Parts: sequence; C-alpha cells; structure tokens
Amino acid sequence: MSVADVHLIEAFLEMMSAERGAARNTIEAYRRDLADYAEYLAGTGARLATAARRQVVGYLELVSAQGLSAASGARRLSAIRQLHKFLCADGVRDDDPTRIVASPRARRALPKVLSIAEVDRLLATAEAEAVAEGSAGALRLYVLLELLYATGMRVSELVGLRRAAMLRDASHLTIAGKGGRERIVPLNDRARDAVRAWLKGLAPGPWLFPAAGAEGHLGRQVFARELKALAGRAGIGADRVTPHVLRHAFASHLLAGGADLRVVQTLLGHADISTTQIYTHVLDDTLRTLVETHHPLAEGD
Repeated sequence: MSVADVHLIEAFLEMMSAERGAARNTIEAYRRDLADYAEYLAGTGARLATAARRQVVGYLELVSAQGLSAASGARRLSAIRQLHKFLCADGVRDDDPTRIVASPRARRALPKVLSIAEVDRLLATAEAEAVAEGSAGALRLYVLLELLYATGMRVSELVGLRRAAMLRDASHLTIAGKGGRERIVPLNDRARDAVRAWLKGLAPGPWLFPAAGAEGHLGRQVFARELKALAGRAGIGADRVTPHVLRHAFASHLLAGGADLRVVQTLLGHADISTTQIYTHVLDDTLRTLVETHHPLAEGD
C-alpha cells in the first residue's frame, strides 16, 4: 500500500470521526477493511485514485472465496463506497468505481418442508391414536395438527386460540396475528370435524386448548414436544418436524397446487409479500413442470 493511500484512508477516517461522529470501534473496523482493500489494489498495480470497477469486484470476489460471509462482504463494500465518495467529493478523483457494484447478498435459506405423503402419515397416526386411546390428550394433539396444516397458523396463534375464534359452525376461524391484525381463514372438512369433536368434550372457558399453566392455555413447547414424539411414532425423523415446518408445508403445498401467492400471504398473515416470496422456489418448480408438460415445443415421451 502506498504512502499516498495511507494518507487518503486516514483523511477519510478523520472525516468519519469529526463530521459523522463514528464510534472508535467503527473507525478501527473501517481502517482494517480499507487497508486490506488498498493492499489488494497495490497487488494489481492500482491505487485508490485509479481503481476501476473491475478491481472493486475482484476484491469482493477474493474475500468471498476466502470464506467471508455475504454480510461481512456487504459491510466491506459499504466502507469502500464511502471512501470513494469521499475521494470524489474531495476532488481526488472524478468517478466512483463502486457506483454500479452490487452488494453481496446472503442467500435466504429455503424452509424445510415435509412432503404431502409425510403430512398425511402424521395426520393418520394422530387420528388413529385419538380413536384407539380415546383420551383428551390424544384428541387434542390430533385437533392441533389438523388446524395447523389446514390454516398455516403460527404456533403461538394456534395454542392461544380462543373458543370464540370459531365462526359459522366451525367453518371459519378468526386468527389474532402479529401487531393485533386479525384474519379470517376457512377450515377444510377434516379440520372442522376434528374441532367439533373436540368442542363436545370441552369444559366451559375462554380457551380452545386450556391448560393449567399461568397463561391458561397450552404452551408452545408442550405442543412441540408432543409433535416430535408423534413424528417418531409415524416413522418420520423427529428433527425434521416442528410446528413451523408444518406452517411451511401448508404454504408450499398450496402454491404447488396452484394457489396465488397473494392468497397465501393473506392466509399466513404476512404484512409484506416479500416475506411470502421465500416460497417462490415452489412456484419455480411448478411453472417449469407446467411448461415442460404443456408447451407445444416440449419434447414428448
């Protein structure tokens, strides 16, 4: 790294401290990141005053190959951007080589999803146990499972359901979601019949799934434990089954069946459709199959 580049970085850090009030830890982090960038430029025969876009991109590719996370790469690019903007504002250079450099983005992990056959096996096992045992606990687990897969509720919404949430003879359900937002979702025949059976033996009270705890209703952890145990009895890895995985299964199976993304957004209670778009990998597969099956130029068997 040249002496001139050292001075430019220090001038930039001085500005960050004096004019923007950057904290000492921030300044030190910027100093390390920018020194590393300047060293890379020196290795390519460039300097801060002459660096081109390809060298900025090359540096980001290098640190990514070295194992730097996308979040850390984005942080480094932010520091480099600010430095080059400072150099332009200070008249050191006329152009900003970072202007059209895309920030590294972390790939959002796809949700874990059970197959339709696996969900059917879970439901069948829970139903069979409810019939065979005739206990309130077995019936409750079956009803919880039917409701979860029928509506895609969050587990906190499910265990905290009030008896009054059932509408129109248990054909619809009012769910109190995040931020006090309510949504009404329909129940399929299986879920409706399960709820009706549960209500027949339920003692008076405000909760659909009452319990002796401080909250007055079933706890999330209790349901999660019972669900994992059920998965084991159904021959499905317990580590693959959680209430949230069934919420994902609800959304993914709906989309695979042709449901509109906006409808799924409403049913899940997402305030922003960008949250629902994590499921678009399902749409991609469905559309690819559709084109391959129905396009006139698709290859025949």
